[in-house]
Amino acid sequence: MEKTIDAAALGELLVDFTQYGQSAQGNPLFEACPGGAPANVLAMLRRLGKSCAFIGKVGRDSFGDMLEETLLAAGVDCRALRRDSEVRTTLAVVHTLPGGDRDFSFYRRPGADVNLRVGELDTALIDSARIFHFGTLSLTDEPCRSATVEAVTRAKAAGALLSFDPNLRPPLWESGDAAREAIAWGLARCDILKIADNELLFMTGESDPERGAAVLRERCPNIRLLCVTAGADGSRAFYGETDVYEPARTLGGVVDTTGAGDTFCACVLGYVLDHGLDGLTAADLHAMLRFANTAAYIVTTRKGAIRSMPSAAEVEALL
Repeated sequence: MEKTIDAAALGELLVDFTQYGQSAQGNPLFEACPGGAPANVLAMLRRLGKSCAFIGKVGRDSFGDMLEETLLAAGVDCRALRRDSEVRTTLAVVHTLPGGDRDFSFYRRPGADVNLRVGELDTALIDSARIFHFGTLSLTDEPCRSATVEAVTRAKAAGALLSFDPNLRPPLWESGDAAREAIAWGLARCDILKIADNELLFMTGESDPERGAAVLRERCPNIRLLCVTAGADGSRAFYGETDVYEPARTLGGVVDTTGAGDTFCACVLGYVLDHGLDGLTAADLHAMLRFANTAAYIVTTRKGAIRSMPSAAEVEALL
């Protein structure tokens, strides 16, 4: 099928209730921020001018309405977004820690995103995507696990590049072993991997990114481009025999780190859409990481994710 969509992503679309300060009575104040890692990635790709489509499920409730309206306003194709009349939209409470890091509490048992079924997939949309992006939150439970496996298998057969972000959230897994098994499944199928340093440690036991990346690449030779993020410590890209490092943007003013990794991931995918995945040089990888690091930094200076993504012009101005 003709590739008419730059990127499709499957997974969670939810509301992040993020704590920002206290009321006059000393009660914590939470802002309802549209989010979900795959949706965040698509929102940033749209800011980069790419055509995007989301595959997932929300409840037939006011939160579901808000999320669909938010994606549509961002320019994301929502033809494959399903609505559930029985199960409510998934919610997450995000407690911001000193330095902008986060602690998550999920309200998801049940949650509409987990209720996406194989028969609800838009197969024509999947076939038409140049890049298919997914994570592990859609692999935690059935029926969404089976839907994810089917979608990934179909996208691969249709010739899409597969992009994977483990997006490890331990509270959503029955055990660490179950999480490792799901992440290993994604690692064995992706062409492009964005993985955080803590996830690399979780999967390899290696705290050094070079050693951890070497372990993953030996296990999974299918991974053509591997990017490791380490927050304020910068990022690395591994491609063929090339290994490059770029420091993070550390200009201060961090408010909330939610969506920073997703922003970084989207910028990597945007670079691949523009330049392809063949013949990348060290200079290419440095340019890719500089742009991605800068975009991710900008998001940390704003509240939430989907509505906080910077334009390419904003990133270039800071560069």
